Amino acid sequence: MSFEENVTSNITQTLTNLFEEMLLATEESSENKSVDVSKFLTALKEKSTKSSHDAFDFGTLVKLVDGWRSKLNLTKPSETTCNYCDGNIRDIILAYNSIHGYVSLIVCLFGSLANSLNVAVLTRRDLAAAPINRLLKWLAVADVFVMMEYVPFAVYRYLILPGQREMPYKWAAYLLFHMHFAQIFHTASICLTLSLAVWRYIAIKYSDRNHVLCTERRCSTAILSSFILPPILCIPTFMVFDIHTAVVLEPNGPMVLYHVDSDEEGQLYQINFWVHAVVIKLLPCFILTVISLWLIREVYSANEHQKKIRVYNTCPTNDKLLKRQCKGDKRTNRTTKMLVAVLLLFLVTELPQGILGLLSGALGRCFFKRCYDLFGELMDALALLNGAINFVLYCSMSRQFRMTFRQMMWRAHLHRWPPPQASHSDGLNTAKTSVP
Repeated sequence: MSFEENVTSNITQTLTNLFEEMLLATEESSENKSVDVSKFLTALKEKSTKSSHDAFDFGTLVKLVDGWRSKLNLTKPSETTCNYCDGNIRDIILAYNSIHGYVSLIVCLFGSLANSLNVAVLTRRDLAAAPINRLLKWLAVADVFVMMEYVPFAVYRYLILPGQREMPYKWAAYLLFHMHFAQIFHTASICLTLSLAVWRYIAIKYSDRNHVLCTERRCSTAILSSFILPPILCIPTFMVFDIHTAVVLEPNGPMVLYHVDSDEEGQLYQINFWVHAVVIKLLPCFILTVISLWLIREVYSANEHQKKIRVYNTCPTNDKLLKRQCKGDKRTNRTTKMLVAVLLLFLVTELPQGILGLLSGALGRCFFKRCYDLFGELMDALALLNGAINFVLYCSMSRQFRMTFRQMMWRAHLHRWPPPQASHSDGLNTAKTSVP
């Protein structure tokens, strides 16, 4: 079907729904039974089934429908009035939404660069072998995809589209792609974060069996599963959201507006929000909360243990074995603190989304349209910030990450600005400086 035929079909379907609404109201009204709406409905349906490309005057037809609606004193069934998310909080969120486009672009550009640096550092030979670093690397990859795809969406949605009166079909198609793409890779990021927490829990809880439980093969399985599972979990979303049309009357004729919205509230609508809220958001948040609390307790116990060790002057300078063990314990403790910070940041950004999704499934479409859409931009900003700030956490809490990053930058600097060659005129037999 060509694009013009698709437009014609959409407009015809919209007008068909209008006529069916008017016909139902006419049949229920004893005063207007003389108006034979069924003939026009039949003619309209016949027109929608024709394959010819004859011109169809939709402008006249829409005006005719509007005139009939006024003549029959009909109005569209109004949605149930709801007062969710009213008051000052709504004004505050709307004020932020007006600047979200600029904020999201800044966060995405910084986050894309920061996560690219994360991937570059974590793939260095000194860090690439550790399973934890492999999980962190693929977490950065998932965040890079989310942020790079969000940039063109933010540019068009918040900078270009507000100045246009049209909502073209191509934009609605891209918006649908953006919604599914971002959800899949963000869900992959959630799965990788969950794998990271479980992996660290096993490594500390069962340290004597670490070489058996935390193998390279199991790490690869966890990473692969984190990218395979999200499209399966998002199947209900694929089935619920679609491109919808709306016909509005303009001075120069009717205009078709294309937008993405969920289908009418039903069982599949409820299933989608329960899966999204409980399985994708709240269940991982609950697991991460339990593991994070356990890890915090382990960090506290390790700190208390190190205080006792310092009292008895352990780690003497003449005992190399004890000194090496003491340094290893401190390194493990720093790694655990860094991962706890990553998990807590994840909880702060993901838990509100899970709660909103749960309420949308429980309270229905009214809450979804009134509140979930309202907080959508803020939730996007929190999710983007969560993915962008990991580089700062790694640099501030991991000495090995800082050292590797510094070495990488130094090598790049030397490659760009090679050291000067030794001069033969000074009579000194100097050797060339090698790049480390």
